[in-house]
Amino acid sequence: MGNWRRSSYSGEGDGNNCVEIATSATHVAVRDSKTPARATLTFPRAAFTRFLTTVKETEGTPPPR
Repeated sequence: MGNWRRSSYSGEGDGNNCVEIATSATHVAVRDSKTPARATLTFPRAAFTRFLTTVKETEGTPPPR
């Protein structure tokens, strides 16, 4: 995996309340910035891209009931 990057949405201050990602040519890894030594989730790049696209498209839409 590449270098870990913190979300630009983590804000000012300690910035420890967000996720970090690292990428490779084929995968994206995600971890909690508060506990970086613990579990890391790894996704195929295409699946993670679809996930982000869906989040962006549905932002502000209430969840189904």
